[in-house]
Amino acid sequence: MSQLGLTQPPKKSSYDVVIVGGAMYGSSVAWFLSKNPDFNGSILVVERDLAYEACSTVHTNSCMRQQFSREINVKVSQFAADFVKNFRKHHDEDPRVPDIVLQSYGYMYLANNEEFSQVLKESQAVQQSCGAGTKYMTAEEIKTDYPFYNVDDIIGANHNLIDEGYFDGNTVFDWWKRSAREKGAEYIGNEVVAMNKNDSGSRVESIILKSGEVVDCGTVVNASGPRAILTTRMAGIEIPVEPRKRYTFIFDAAKPLDRDLPLTIDPTGVHMRTDGTYYLAGCPPDTDPAVDYDDYEQDHSIWEEKVWPIIANRIPQFEAIKLVNSWAGHYAFNTFDANAILGPHTKVENFIFVNGFSGHGLQQSPAMGRGTAELITYGEYRELDLSPFNFERIERNEPFNEKAII
Repeated sequence: MSQLGLTQPPKKSSYDVVIVGGAMYGSSVAWFLSKNPDFNGSILVVERDLAYEACSTVHTNSCMRQQFSREINVKVSQFAADFVKNFRKHHDEDPRVPDIVLQSYGYMYLANNEEFSQVLKESQAVQQSCGAGTKYMTAEEIKTDYPFYNVDDIIGANHNLIDEGYFDGNTVFDWWKRSAREKGAEYIGNEVVAMNKNDSGSRVESIILKSGEVVDCGTVVNASGPRAILTTRMAGIEIPVEPRKRYTFIFDAAKPLDRDLPLTIDPTGVHMRTDGTYYLAGCPPDTDPAVDYDDYEQDHSIWEEKVWPIIANRIPQFEAIKLVNSWAGHYAFNTFDANAILGPHTKVENFIFVNGFSGHGLQQSPAMGRGTAELITYGEYRELDLSPFNFERIERNEPFNEKAII
């Protein structure tokens, strides 16, 4: 495996599609391509760490929500919810494939000022037009349904108990990877270190692997997560994606709640939810710079000085809690507009982006993987028009902003 200094050579010298990165998005694209009866090409997935010890996929909290401000983001997550709930069906009823439960505890976006309350109401209207079950609740209605909250400073909230919560994202990933391999996609533990373009610079003709092989390619897919810019620069492309550190804490409560805790987004930015017999909380740091690609060091003061006090204030029953586990992971953060970057580059026409998901990655991976496979196979999106996410908006300096960022 590459993390031990070992590299695997590819079986061939030419592939129709080379996917750089084999975690959630590389495997999503590989699976949807290999499953598409209209695609009969060869697929090479190059992953620098086949143990997946440090990728964003293994550090994710696997959350699912429809509470977005953009209609296309709502529809992307609606497909994800269907995909997860019908996981075996999407795998052609393969008896080996497990059923996956979507724990629909819902999201609870709390507003403590009129401005954000209005944003929630506008977003609720967008979600409702897409068929989502989001409801705007007053502070009194919140207290009636969830009496454990302290809502003294809260004006209202958006809440949805339908197809919102969390799921086992790693099982989705494992089966995408396994099934794509069975259908012919080749995974190797190696690293792309350079790319060769044609004389006009309009196409990537080949990639160079860390082990020295030169591999010809028809299409290159950048599925490199937080390392996306390292891959684009090999093709002479800049992209506004950087690794941002996010913290997750698992805690036990001396006095557990008498009902499930929705994924609650406090006005401070701290979020919390039920997590089996425990509870999960998370937050960004107060200062949020780009970090080193290998920096997963935890800052324990964030729990002591920020998260715990905020949790205890919002839910007084959580004054007596005990931290049982914690970790730090990375968002592949799009600094331009915090939305996904998809589609081909405007000049290097066979370089495809699947990048910059800014914390929405797992829940968006079914629709984005399917759409990217459609684009490669047919030259267009078919099931969902994902063109608002295309790279060209960045060159035009036209942000496609999403207001519901956690």
